[in-house]
Parts: sequence; structure tokens; C-alpha cells
Amino acid sequence: MSGPMRIEISIPRQTLDLLDDAGRLVRRYAVSTAANGAGERNGSFCTPRGRHIVRAKIGAGAAANMVFVRRRLTGEVWTPELAAQFPGRDWILTRILWLSGCEPGRNRLGGVDTMRRYIYIHGSPDSVPMGAPGSIGCIRMRNSDIVELFDRVPAYTPVEILES
Repeated sequence: MSGPMRIEISIPRQTLDLLDDAGRLVRRYAVSTAANGAGERNGSFCTPRGRHIVRAKIGAGAAANMVFVRRRLTGEVWTPELAAQFPGRDWILTRILWLSGCEPGRNRLGGVDTMRRYIYIHGSPDSVPMGAPGSIGCIRMRNSDIVELFDRVPAYTPVEILES
């Protein structure tokens, strides 16, 4: 793979496309964006639109299904039994790509700041459906897919979140 990669996320299609420097599709993944739809406002539980970058990569080398809380590994491994103990928990597993907005007033700074909203691309339990909205703002992926994506993209990779 030569040159910089970029990521395009389609909210209507519920897909994440990894593109090479010529805009060619390298890989397409099924994802799950916000159940509340698209939106940038803090507290909206919506997926923010527009231009972003991967600001931080968290969890390199963690085993699949390892649980993160506040971007730290808890030492727990997700299982159906653990999920049954914490039915309300929003599971963030395996890897985190923490996004930062690039458009002041749209998805950066003030009440619309993607990074301050803790919007990630992250792994999810295998029981979580992909290809349909269901998150509280983040972009959820299968664990095997987030590991593959994490290993392919460096920090500062451009991410465009589209309503098309």
C-alpha cells in the first residue's frame, strides 16, 4: 500500500470505506452509527458529519473483546455473562480510533466538538448488529474489522463522515 489512506463513512449505507491515495477502495466494512442519526451537538447522541482526523489510536496489542472505559483497559473481557451483569453499558472493545473534527463551528470547538464528545471508531460485541444504526454517537465495528483497520491507518488519517 503506497501513500496516505483515508476513511469515508456513509451514514445512510452504514459502511466504512478505506481508500488509498488515489481514491481506490481498499476495503469496505459494515458499521453501526448513531441510533439518533446525524448531528454534531454535544449531548445529541448523534454521529457527527464532515471532515475529521484520527486524533489518537488506543489499544494496540489488546486482545479481542478487551473492555475499555474512559479509553483505559479495565482488565475485563466481554462475554455474554459480563453483558448480562451490566445491561445498560455501551461496550467499547478491542481498539479505539478517537476522532477530532476539522471544521470549526461544525464539528470542532464549542458545543459541536467531536473530540470532546468522545466520538470513536471502536470494536463492539459480536452480538451487536452491523449495517444498521444503533450507537450513541460512535461508529461501531466488528472486533476483527477494527483490528484490521487500526493496523492499516496511522494517526492523523483523514476521516469523512457523509450523509450520502
